[in-house]
Amino acid sequence: MKKELLIFGANGALGRGVTNTLIKKNYDNIYLFDFDFKGMDISNSNVSLVNVKDLTKEENIEEAFKKVLPSKDKVFYLFSTIGGFSGGKAVWETTHFELEKMIDMNLKTSFFISKYFSKLVSESFSGSICFTTAFTGIIAEEKKAAYGLSKAALIHLVKSLALEGRGIKLSVNAIAPYIIDTKANREWMKDIDLESIMKPDEIGELINSIFDNYHFVTGNIIELPHRFRPY
Repeated sequence: MKKELLIFGANGALGRGVTNTLIKKNYDNIYLFDFDFKGMDISNSNVSLVNVKDLTKEENIEEAFKKVLPSKDKVFYLFSTIGGFSGGKAVWETTHFELEKMIDMNLKTSFFISKYFSKLVSESFSGSICFTTAFTGIIAEEKKAAYGLSKAALIHLVKSLALEGRGIKLSVNAIAPYIIDTKANREWMKDIDLESIMKPDEIGELINSIFDNYHFVTGNIIELPHRFRPY
């Protein structure tokens, strides 16, 4: 059985770390989706770069999936880092534009990715998808309502698709990190203990573990609130 991997948002702060981990794993073909691949040094012969623009538009995602061919001898895996953050305002200060932006970036994009990946899997042997939601989508935080509710909606999408996916042998999960070790977060939280926050490359290892056990791991929101030294 062939194993094919799709990564959406492969060149983002989280995406690069996860991609660097997953391209070393045992996948026959890997498709990286992003709007810009500057700074990525990918020499693997089994890796294809797919440029895709505005993922809030369904037609763009539909077109991107045409680069991947279904087959009954293939298992497909997809990890998505797609999303965005907006915060710092109370509910009564949040504009209609800011709310719509969070819904578009964190929910609509994932819904369309779910739709076309499900169609791909239905024409293949089986598959698994893992999204990136947020700890704030589970536990509310002040001045993050628009962001939190969009991520909570994504969690509901994961739960719903996990149920519907049984008929096409599709498993669905999501990770819910609190803070990820990225350049932007280091600048924003200068006093944070870097040992306490998740690293993109180790998240890649976690994703690979989920995919290794995709045939029975489904419907889970894996909370990643903090980390500590394992030894």
